[in-house]
Amino acid sequence: MSKTVLAIDIGSTKICAIIAQIHDDGSVQIIGAGTTKAQGLKKGSITNIELASKSIALAVADAKRVSGTDVKRAVVSISGAYTKSLNSNGIVNIQNKEVSFKEIERVMHTSLYNANIPNEYEVLHALPFNFKVDDQDFIEDPLGMNASRLEVETHIITTQKSNLNNLKKAVMGAGVEVANIVLSGYASSIATLNSDEKELGVAVIDMGGNTSNIIIHSGNAIRYNDFLGVGSNHVTSDLSMALHTPLNIADSVKLSYGSLLTPTNDLIELPIIGDEKTTHEVSLEVVHNVIFARVEETLMILAQFIENSGLKDQIGAGIVLTGGFSKMEGIRDLAVATFGSIPVRLARPIEMAGLFGNLKTAEYSTAIGLVIYAASFYTPYEIDVNKKVRHKNESPNEQISVNFIDETKIPLTPSETHFSKDNMIILPKKESGNDEVGGFNKFWNWATQLF
Repeated sequence: MSKTVLAIDIGSTKICAIIAQIHDDGSVQIIGAGTTKAQGLKKGSITNIELASKSIALAVADAKRVSGTDVKRAVVSISGAYTKSLNSNGIVNIQNKEVSFKEIERVMHTSLYNANIPNEYEVLHALPFNFKVDDQDFIEDPLGMNASRLEVETHIITTQKSNLNNLKKAVMGAGVEVANIVLSGYASSIATLNSDEKELGVAVIDMGGNTSNIIIHSGNAIRYNDFLGVGSNHVTSDLSMALHTPLNIADSVKLSYGSLLTPTNDLIELPIIGDEKTTHEVSLEVVHNVIFARVEETLMILAQFIENSGLKDQIGAGIVLTGGFSKMEGIRDLAVATFGSIPVRLARPIEMAGLFGNLKTAEYSTAIGLVIYAASFYTPYEIDVNKKVRHKNESPNEQISVNFIDETKIPLTPSETHFSKDNMIILPKKESGNDEVGGFNKFWNWATQLF
């Protein structure tokens, strides 16, 4: 039986809703889409819930009308703004000497529990990048392996609770329930990368209207993510100021003449800002210089992000550029020069049934990635925003319950806690409001991991 899913990409300049059918064989078919101008957002974050809800509702209504379906729950993207990332680890003993999914689930939640996450932040994704079975490092999938101890290193992506709650309120205000939330850069990487690139190591840069998100994959796992509040609209603003022309005219100039290749000396006539009946002539060389300066600066900052990540030597497959900003003519050559001769590829979303018209272009990578995510194409294992452990072999309808610790991290009393040296895990029986011995629990968890 096929499943219908709704994906909503809440971008910095546009909101895109896509409805797709996921068939029993795992194939995906797009059956409806709607796009509206983003309102009530700044740099990808909600600044006006009411306006954002209206924009989301319009996009969803268009998608529903085209598809002829009424989907109530959606997978939604969230900007990399206000996110923080950290690495953590966890260790469990294997009682039966064979790694089952239960042990994988436990060790991942142990790494999450051990992470020092500020109270005002919420987990978006917990993505394992190194499983260790006994003394053997970098196990691709420990499931079914014989072992006495299982360790994991996890990359945890968090966002401010207020940012997350505002996003949920805006979507719910549009009459849609939030089923899952995915980092936009993560979604873009799902839609654009192939398995070889992930294995060799690759940096994905999604360059949008007001933001640029970067994700670094290394060894089939996300190792780094960051955010830059600069996009193609900043080019428009620069042109408007440099050419003394209204923003809408500057945007038209960017779209018509925007190029990073060798400029010409041709002249164009533009209205003057504040007095649009008066015009003046501007050389296309000036237009080129303004655009080149902004794009070069943006790429240099992103190159510094890669340098600061400490993973530059691990991106053997190079850099993948996607998003609407990446469509600018000549950007690939400039990127190669800026990133130090690292291979650069311009990427569009992977092909799938029903992918029509503009949906095939780079600015829809995040939206298509959300659809693929909804079809259960994850990294081999991850903990999502709902605290559920997702895995590559689950069905689209599968829901995995979590019984480790609730999101408020309320400590338990000794009488309500099971301790097991064999499993090295803390399993609460019930929720409890008693916080008197939280420090003891953390000490025991730390101590049992040593032996």
